[in-house]
Formats: sequence, structure tokens, C-alpha cells
Amino acid sequence: MKPAPFDYYAPTDTGAALSILAEHGDDAKLLAGGQSLMPMMNMRLATPQVVVDINRVAGLDGIALAPDGGLTIGAMTRQRTIERSSDIRQHCPLMADAMPLLGHVQIRNRGTIGGSVVHADPAAELPAVLMALEAECVLCNAERERVVPAEAFFVTFLTTATEPDELLTEIRLPAWSATWGWDIQEVSRRQGDFALVGSVAMIQVDAAETCRDARLVLFGVGETPVRVASAEARMVGQRLDDALLQEVSEIVTEALEPEGDIHASATYRKEVGGVMARRTLQQARLRAISAS
Repeated sequence: MKPAPFDYYAPTDTGAALSILAEHGDDAKLLAGGQSLMPMMNMRLATPQVVVDINRVAGLDGIALAPDGGLTIGAMTRQRTIERSSDIRQHCPLMADAMPLLGHVQIRNRGTIGGSVVHADPAAELPAVLMALEAECVLCNAERERVVPAEAFFVTFLTTATEPDELLTEIRLPAWSATWGWDIQEVSRRQGDFALVGSVAMIQVDAAETCRDARLVLFGVGETPVRVASAEARMVGQRLDDALLQEVSEIVTEALEPEGDIHASATYRKEVGGVMARRTLQQARLRAISAS
């Protein structure tokens, strides 16, 4: 397998990279870790005329604590770096738990957070995690910077709100509250495969174990990660006993409208989506109760 012919650029600063994107637009593709782009080019599922390698661009990687207690993660930060970061473990344990689910160690050694997020595979873990965290994506072109909430960033299958002349520069995570309970689980054919179905849950409870806030995002069940607002609304203000979580599981199954493929039928994804939602909510509830 060989890619179609292309022109190759390796800028060393953001301005140069943005100038190339402004000139070539839709004909250009950014090369970050290459774990998604290179296989697609080799199979000629992607045939860009221009490849812009941003591995030499300074200032696009790193993890930093923000003044408000949140985290800023540079788009070129390797997934393995995030996985091993003590700041991530302390200030965003949900993301820390998600990272080992991404492919294999060899992939995470090269893959970047920005590459995975912009690739926007609906079965990938990071888009769902960012949506649950209500994170923000920072996009830049040669003239301006704009901030897009994660829920608006993912548009459809392999498509984001990023314009052809824009570069994702960083991910902003809000300050993590110690009162959150969380969990992420998935079903896949083999360890390291993309999820057939996955679920991300976050819950806050009060001293009476009544739900104060809830977030529930399913992945692998639609064109983008699916935040199930109806299930969230059913939990808020209620004591999260097993009967209620079973009801929420049924709400999720009813709400999902997945497509089937060679790996799993639509019916399978609907049913398993409800089961995965219940399991992650149960675990998130236990953590939330322990923290309250």
C-alpha cells in the first residue's frame, strides 16, 4: 500500500503552518502523530495534495495548570504523555482512566490528543471524554483565534468544526471538582480496538445521595459522541438507586439511533448502549457517594 503523490511541508512555527493552510485550504492535511492519517493515505482513503507536518512546530505540546484550576493541553501532546501525567491524574482523573483504552502503547507513544480529536472517529474515546467534561477546543488561523465547545466541535462522522485554514492548538479542560464521580467503559472486539459501544458517566450527589448533576455520553453509537440529555434530566434531583439506574438504562436504549455495520448490528448497539450506561453510572455513583 502506497499513498498518492503529495507535496510535503515541515514548518517550524505556527505562523508558517497557518500560511501553508491558508494557501492550500482543502487540499492540505495536517500530520501530527500520523496514527490515523498515514493508514488512510496508504489505503488511499485520503489523498491530500499537500501534507503539513507540524511535529517541528514549537509550542504546540505540553500540559499546564490554568489560573482557574483547569488544564490546558497542547494539541501535539502525545497520548502517552497524558496517560503518565501526574497533573492529569490529579486534576482530571476521568481522562487519566480513559487514556489506556486508546489503542496500544505503541500507538499512544506517537498519537497526539489533537490528532485523535480532529480525526473525530465516533468510536474513539477522547471525543466522548471531552464532551462529558464540557471541554473547549482552541482553533487558530492566520487572522484570529476562536474557542469552540466540545459539543459543537464534533459535527458528523470524521468531521469537525475546524475550517480548512485552521489549526487546533490546544484543549482546555475546566477545573475538576473533587465531588464528581466518574467512569468510562467500552466493549470492543479485542483490547486496543475501537469501541463497538462505550459510555462515559459523571455524577455529583449531595449528603442524602441525591443527584445534583449528571453527564452521560455514549460513543460508537452515532455519527458523533451522543450526550443523552433525557437520561441526565431523569437523574437530577433523584436518589440514584438501582431501580432508577435501570430506568435510565432503558431511556438510553430508546434514545439511541445507531447504524449497524459488519462489526455490530444497530439493535446490538442500542441494547448494549443501555447496559454500558447503567454500568458506568453505577461506578460513577459509588465514587460520587465516597466523595460527598
